[in-house]
Amino acid sequence: MKLLADTTPLRYPAFRRLWTSNIVTVIGSQLAVVAVPQQIFQITGSSGYVGLAGLFGLVPLIVFGLWGGALADAMDRRKLMLITNLGTGLTAVAFWAQAAAGLDDVWVVLILFAVQQALFAVNQPTRNAAIPRLIPAEHLAAASALSMTVQQFGAIAGPVLAGVLIPVVGLSTLYLLDAIALLATLWAVWKLPPIPPAGPARTAGFRSVLDGFAYLATQRVLLASFVVDMIAMVFGMPRALFPQIAHETFGDPATGGVALGLLFASMSAGAVLGGVFSGWISTVRRQGLSVVVCIVLWGLAMVGFGLAVGCTGHGLGVGLGLWLALAFSAFGGAVDMVSAALRVAMLQTVATDEMRGRLQGVFIVIVAGGPRIGDVAHGFAAASLGTAVASAGGGVLVVIGVVIAALAFPSFVRYTVARVGAEPSTDEPETAARKA
Repeated sequence: MKLLADTTPLRYPAFRRLWTSNIVTVIGSQLAVVAVPQQIFQITGSSGYVGLAGLFGLVPLIVFGLWGGALADAMDRRKLMLITNLGTGLTAVAFWAQAAAGLDDVWVVLILFAVQQALFAVNQPTRNAAIPRLIPAEHLAAASALSMTVQQFGAIAGPVLAGVLIPVVGLSTLYLLDAIALLATLWAVWKLPPIPPAGPARTAGFRSVLDGFAYLATQRVLLASFVVDMIAMVFGMPRALFPQIAHETFGDPATGGVALGLLFASMSAGAVLGGVFSGWISTVRRQGLSVVVCIVLWGLAMVGFGLAVGCTGHGLGVGLGLWLALAFSAFGGAVDMVSAALRVAMLQTVATDEMRGRLQGVFIVIVAGGPRIGDVAHGFAAASLGTAVASAGGGVLVVIGVVIAALAFPSFVRYTVARVGAEPSTDEPETAARKA
């Protein structure tokens, strides 16, 4: 069993270019992840409005995530990624323009956020559906771990940089840096080979979306993986509370500071550590059971996070309270990274290529939409119960919910994969097949 991350997927040039470009792009995107809620909180002074951003992101994620998955099964995936990446870059420029002009209009920020999420909802399932066409199936779990490690690395560097840069250069510069960083991904996607749809020609209409749901209903393992992830993200993701917690509990200025950056970065720090030491993920055979265990641990970590926040100032010093909260959050990020890598590999393995885009669309609705429902729930729960109770109570609900789901889907808990030890060629998979 390897301890360090399995880098075998990087032997494939197309995947290597995408993975390398993400190192730059995710840092820029995470600057915006901090900038948007911070700007909303700065304009309104309310965590309720920050939570409302979750609703503005959720609706386009659902609509365009499902439609984007159908598009990914109906047209060249490379072309679709080029279109959506270009649109995302233009949206980042619009964020920069409104901040630089000093509009201070929360509704402008929310509308731009909704447009950005719509583009993301089309791009992400397309990208994930393309990966199995670039590397062999036996390396998908390792590829998922590598991709998530880079994403989470950016989610550390981005928030920390944001916490430092906001007081110095302002929010508008963060948005501009996000736009510039997207050029790296545009280059990597441009270098990809064409990825035309598999099977007969089809349209990306409502019927195609329904066909994806009908197929999902026959795949209880995949259905269960979506259910347990929704439970984890809706009840156990307190990120909408970070601006309020940083200011009221840990003493940041209202305009943002180091504690805010550390809170946003902490989960990703744990995820990066989990990714760096993820060489063993490819050897996990009981993938369903492993996901259940990881989500239970995630819920317990959020309980600890909420208790650390609640005890700060009540027998626990601010400095110690902050580090305890960060430690629980980091542990949660580590187990969530393992859970996510296994769930992505399960989806990419079980789904056929003809259905992969549509199921990736459902997946992105769950993965990205769940936390946004959680933003709304945590924002309004904190308004009446306080940030500590909202965070810890959500963790308790995660543990209860995932245990119920495991009992309802025993086939998911029993899901097992065979060990595969094939060594890859350094050629693209299609080229290697032609040579054979």
